[in-house]
Amino acid sequence: MAFWWALFVLGFAYAVCRFLLMLIPHNVPSIDVDASDVLDDGNQTQENSFIYVPPRGRTPQAETKVQCYEPATMKYLGYFPALTPVEVKKRVAQARMAQKAWAKSSFKQRRQFLRILLKYIIEHQELICEISSRDTGKTMVDASLGEIMTTCEKITWLLSEGERWLKPEYRCCGRSMLHKRSKVEFHPLGVVGAIVSWNYPFHNIFNPMLAAVFSGNGIVIKASEHATWSGCFYLRIIQSALAAVGAPENLVDVVTGFAETGEALVSSVDKIIFVGSPGVGKMIMRRAAENLTPVTLELGGKDAFIVCEDVDVEHVSQIAVRAVLQSSGQNCAGAERFYVHEKIYSSFVSQVSKIVKSVSAGPPLTGKYDMGAICLQEHSERLQNLVNDALDKGAKFVVRGSVGHIDEGAVDQFFPPTVIENVNHTMKLMQEEAFGPIMPIMKFSTDEEAVKLANDSKYGLGCAVFSGSQRRAKEIASQIHCGVAAINDFASTYMCQSLPFGGVKDSGFGRFAGVEGLRACCLVKSVVEDRWWPYIKTKIPKPIQYPVAENGFEFQESLVEALYGMNIWDRLRALVNVLKILTEQNSPANNKRRDD
Repeated sequence: MAFWWALFVLGFAYAVCRFLLMLIPHNVPSIDVDASDVLDDGNQTQENSFIYVPPRGRTPQAETKVQCYEPATMKYLGYFPALTPVEVKKRVAQARMAQKAWAKSSFKQRRQFLRILLKYIIEHQELICEISSRDTGKTMVDASLGEIMTTCEKITWLLSEGERWLKPEYRCCGRSMLHKRSKVEFHPLGVVGAIVSWNYPFHNIFNPMLAAVFSGNGIVIKASEHATWSGCFYLRIIQSALAAVGAPENLVDVVTGFAETGEALVSSVDKIIFVGSPGVGKMIMRRAAENLTPVTLELGGKDAFIVCEDVDVEHVSQIAVRAVLQSSGQNCAGAERFYVHEKIYSSFVSQVSKIVKSVSAGPPLTGKYDMGAICLQEHSERLQNLVNDALDKGAKFVVRGSVGHIDEGAVDQFFPPTVIENVNHTMKLMQEEAFGPIMPIMKFSTDEEAVKLANDSKYGLGCAVFSGSQRRAKEIASQIHCGVAAINDFASTYMCQSLPFGGVKDSGFGRFAGVEGLRACCLVKSVVEDRWWPYIKTKIPKPIQYPVAENGFEFQESLVEALYGMNIWDRLRALVNVLKILTEQNSPANNKRRDD
C-alpha cells in the first residue's frame, strides 16, 4: 500500500509541476517588419496611384514583369521581376547552402522560430488580412478565417507535436530479427520547392514553409502571379523571424514570375509541392519526372455538400452559404455541388435564397460588404458562361445577391452570389470546377442516390454530409471517394492540422498537413542495428556458409517452419531439426570433411 501511495504522490507532484511550467510564458522576442511600402495611407507615390488595365490577348509568360493590382479597385500596386531559369537556380543553390547549416539546428531553435512567427501574426492580424484583401479581393473576415486561423493552428500543432513525429520511431523487428532493433529515421530532404495558388496568399506560403523548415529543410516558393505583391511582403515576416533565431540567410525564399519560373524551380529542388489546377499539375509531373523529383499535388475539387431530410434546415442553410461564399466568393473552400433530399428540397432552396439575397458584393476594405471581388481577370465571364449553359439545359435561376457601388474599371471583377436549382450532371456547372459564388442545388431521394451523385465527378478532394443521425452521415461519407470528409460541418477537417489534407482522382495525390504532410518533407530511412552489441552479433549459420553444405536447404526449410509454422508443435519439431543440423555441422568430423 505504501508503494502505491508513494507512486500516486510522485505522479501528482509531476502533474502539478507540468501545470506550473505551462503558466510561465516563453521568452519570445518581437520582430520589426517594414510595412511602410504596403500600407494604403493615401500618400502613395504617383507611380503607384493610377488604375491598372491588364492587357488582353497577350500571354503573361511573354512579360518580363509581374504586374500587381487590387482586383476590387484595379488600383496599381507595383511590379516584380519575372525571374529567369538561371536566376531561379541561383536562388535554390543559395537555399541549399543555408539548409546544410539549418539541418543541424535543434528542435528548440526551430520552436522558437515558430513562436516568433505566432507572436507577430497575433499582433498584426489586421495588417496581414488587409494585404491579403488588397491583393486577392477577399473580405477581412474571410482573410481572418482562411489565412490567420489556419496558420496559427498549424503553428501550435507543430509546437506541441512536431518534434514527436520527427524523432526516430522504433518498430517491431519480427521473429527472425529478435536480436535486432529496428527504427525509422526522418532526415531533411534538402530544398523543397512549392508552387502555390493565389486564393490564400498568406497561408499558401506559410503552410509548406512551416513543415519544410521545422523538418530541417530549406524552401523556395513560387508565388502566384496573381498574388505576388502580398507573397513578397509575407516573405519579409519569415526572414525576420529566421534572423531572430540566428538561422542562415536564404533558407526561405520567394521567386516571382510565370510558367518559365515555375519550370525552373521544379527542375532544381529535391521535392515539389504544387497547389493549382489539374492541367498545370500534369505539366509539373512531366517536368519532375525528368529528375524523378517527388511531388505532392493538390489540384482543387468540386466537393459534394449532401443534406438529408432530418436536419435543421435553417442551421444547415447558413453553413451552406458560408461554404460557397468563403473567401470573397472565390470558393476556395470547395463546395460546388449541393445535393438536398427531396422532402426538404423546397424549404432548403427557400432558406438559402433568403440568405443569399441579403448578401452584397463590393470593395472589401470599405467594410460594407459580405463578399469581395473575383481575383482572376475575366473569370466572371467564365462563371456566367457556366450559368448560361445550365440555364440552356433546363436549370432554373432562383436568386442573386447584389453588387454595391464599385469603380467603373472594376465592374468585371465582381460576380454576385447566385442560386440555381433543377440542375443535373449534363451541365458543365456540375462537372467543371467553377471557383466562384454559385450554388447549384440538385435533389435526391435515397442515400444510395446521393452517394452515386457525389462520386460522379472527376474530382475527389472532400465532401460534407449533414444528417440528424450522425451514424447515417458517417455511413454516407464513408462511401464517397475523396480525401477529406466533414460530418455535420464543412471544411472542419482543415482546421484540424493534425490531419492530412489532399484528394484523389483529378484532385491530386500526396498529402500536406498532419503527420503525413510533415514526414513528406523528409527522407524516410529504415535502420536496423544489433540489440545487444557487441555481445550478440549476426553470424551466418554453418549449413549455409560458403561452400554451402549438402543439407543447407533442409536447414532453411526447418528454420522457416520453426519461425512461422502454423502451430506450436510444428514449430517445436522444426526447431529440434534446426538444432540437430547445427550440432552435426559443428561436430569435429563434419568440420574435417568441410576442410577436405
